[in-house]
Amino acid sequence: MSNAVKKTGVKKVVLAYSGGLDTSAIIPWLKETYDDCEIIAFCADVGQGEEELVGLTEKALASGASECHIVDLKEEFVKDYIYPTIATGAIYEGTYLLGTSMARPIIAKAQVEVARKVGADAVCHGCTGKGNDQVRFEGCFAALAPDLKVIAPWREWEMRSREDLLAYLAERDIKTSASATKIYSRDANAWHISHEGGELEDPWNEPSKGVWTLTVAPEDAPNEPEYVSLAVKHGRVTHVNEEALSPYAALMKLNDIA
Repeated sequence: MSNAVKKTGVKKVVLAYSGGLDTSAIIPWLKETYDDCEIIAFCADVGQGEEELVGLTEKALASGASECHIVDLKEEFVKDYIYPTIATGAIYEGTYLLGTSMARPIIAKAQVEVARKVGADAVCHGCTGKGNDQVRFEGCFAALAPDLKVIAPWREWEMRSREDLLAYLAERDIKTSASATKIYSRDANAWHISHEGGELEDPWNEPSKGVWTLTVAPEDAPNEPEYVSLAVKHGRVTHVNEEALSPYAALMKLNDIA
């Protein structure tokens, strides 16, 4: 791949970066695919957890990015995205609860803001070429920054599997926490976590207990009730057990209780 004729026309690209397998591979791929292109890594903190952010800047730079911008969006995400979604009872096609998808617009918006700040001429995402996430990101890009080129590696590169990505990174001596034995791919934010991979690929299979992260299996949960008082104003939780809290802090408090 590195021996191919490089593309031109992109001098600086902002990548929506998580530090996971896909985006770790995208950084060197961009450098090998586009001539003299600077890669700026951008990570949106939407409440996925501190453990997801530790060492992220170092990892991005080691993979070939020149900068890494981590933008704290937690309060805005809860106040302006999660609460309105709850208030409207938004459920996709009447059955699919919105979790991962509701975070995409705020991530794309912040990515465009970073692109404007650094003077980028392109944005890049790691969404697969067969899902709705690519549409969510690119719809936002089209609305907010139609002049920016959109790069979607999964629609361009030759890699097709997790194993291909692991081999690609190994060939370039780029370290990643992903491995062939870590079978689950997860996407987390302040409201939600999704899991895929392993036995979950067959809907007939029951998830193993290794899947549980935010919660536990019902049979392992405490069997004693707990009373919680909430104060709500304009559809937003303002107090939990009479303690005044910000939107994000209130949600985290309720998660801790749950």
